[in-house]
Amino acid sequence: MARTVRWPALLIGAGATLLVIALVYLAFTYTTITVPAPGGTYVEGVAGLPHAINPLLAAYNDVDRDLCALVFSGLTRMNSRGEVEPDLALKWETSLDGLTYVFHLRSGLRWPDGAPLTADDVLFTIGLMQDPDFPGPSDLGALWRTVQVFKDDDQTVRFVLSEPFAPFLDYTTVGLLPTHILSGTRAADLSSLDFNLQPVGSGPFQVAEVETQGGDIASVLLKPNPEYYGPKPYLEGVRFRFYPSYQSAFRAYQAGEVEGVGRVLLSELPQARQEADLNLYSAPLADQVLIFLNLAKRDELPFFQEKEVRQALLYGLDRQGLVDGVLEGQAIVAHSPVLAGTWAYYEGIRRYEYDPQQARALLDGAGWTLPPGGKVRTKGELGFSFTLLSSTDPVQVAVAQEVARQWQAVGVYVTTVAVPPLELRDRLERRDYQAALVELALPGNPDPYPLWHQTQITTGQNYAGLDHRRISEVIETARITVDPARQAVLYREFQELFADEVPAILLYQPVYTYGVDRKVQGVQMGPLMIPSDRLATISSWYIATRRVIVSQAEVASR
Repeated sequence: MARTVRWPALLIGAGATLLVIALVYLAFTYTTITVPAPGGTYVEGVAGLPHAINPLLAAYNDVDRDLCALVFSGLTRMNSRGEVEPDLALKWETSLDGLTYVFHLRSGLRWPDGAPLTADDVLFTIGLMQDPDFPGPSDLGALWRTVQVFKDDDQTVRFVLSEPFAPFLDYTTVGLLPTHILSGTRAADLSSLDFNLQPVGSGPFQVAEVETQGGDIASVLLKPNPEYYGPKPYLEGVRFRFYPSYQSAFRAYQAGEVEGVGRVLLSELPQARQEADLNLYSAPLADQVLIFLNLAKRDELPFFQEKEVRQALLYGLDRQGLVDGVLEGQAIVAHSPVLAGTWAYYEGIRRYEYDPQQARALLDGAGWTLPPGGKVRTKGELGFSFTLLSSTDPVQVAVAQEVARQWQAVGVYVTTVAVPPLELRDRLERRDYQAALVELALPGNPDPYPLWHQTQITTGQNYAGLDHRRISEVIETARITVDPARQAVLYREFQELFADEVPAILLYQPVYTYGVDRKVQGVQMGPLMIPSDRLATISSWYIATRRVIVSQAEVASR
């Protein structure tokens, strides 16, 4: 019997072989990876309640600032180094004399309802702040009342200052309000607007829902702004839930009510570290904790008048030990009145490392000696003792007590007294203190003028009473210098003079800790100018994912 060839079987076998070869090739050449996908709502617990989701009124309420950071945009924004960079404005030019700034808006900007965002919105917003009845921060209104504002065309705004002012760009970060919605609104009526809880802004998100419970606002839901000019967020929603305290917000996370905790306090940190699904992110906050010495009380506190004594007080403090012990590592020792990591910080600043022997030698050399068997240094009939004020915040109290203990070891006797925060502020303003432990907020331009210039001794914020002509000259010049390179040179000299004079005892820069559940991915946090900056990268956060096929070469390059 003649044999026949089984062509269909051969073809099927050859096809199967080719398929196997192709699959093997694809397996070695391509793979699948998980990538972010749109979807999911992130829920965060924060302490406090919103009062006005309005950038002109939000300065004193962290909850309002959190919401405004996502709902509104300004001409500019501030980065983690304290530098001002473009936002709604694509670019700007500054005149050589530092008096004129011309801002150019991005093309095609729109409000969430589709209305165009133009120079008219800039003029409207600034006009409200220039009004004498402006209810927002007094320094904001005072600055803008010295500035003339002109619309050159729909995309161009010109500011003319009465005199050069280096920190001016910081003030252009304020969020813009829509004139087509609020036209005719008076500054005096800003605080009572329905708009404050139903705002319309040009940021990446917009308010979609305000939930109330028992007459209070329980939560606010944000949805992506379809007209936002920047990258579209992956998250389909961000919900803020409001609690009486950071501690209760943390407990809400433990109970599964929220996926993030707006701030994890030092007291909750040990528990937070035990939460397997809670990722903790930490970064320096643009605050500084220091001790003001009342230099103006010359007769009452003569020891503060001697530079060597002030240096001895700094040498006598183990600040790193204080950070590691009392603060559990949640701070960075401060060596300069300008914050480390910002553009004006001088890396070569003189550092006072813990050296109790040097402290004792300086005190002995200044005539403050320990009598035989004594515990407090004296000079003549005067003992080296004073009162250190702090707020009643438990962390501040603990820091003050540790400082007092360390100074006692070099023969300086300190009594610590804790008072409510408002009383502490009042006593600073009245200069009714001997030494005071204070936390200062220092975001943006490091302009030292308010805190350290001679003209601010009696009525300004120069609470220490520093009366140093050269320091005043340097910071006065820096304030009217718009060239950043020249400013940096002047700020370096200021820092060097400060380190030599030690007009205040610099302690540390606090670290801010933020908690987000691991189901929320893509979270990043750098140095913070204000707490709301923890949300700066939220457009890159995601919950939903999908799998895509990519080449092995592409995987290797990631």
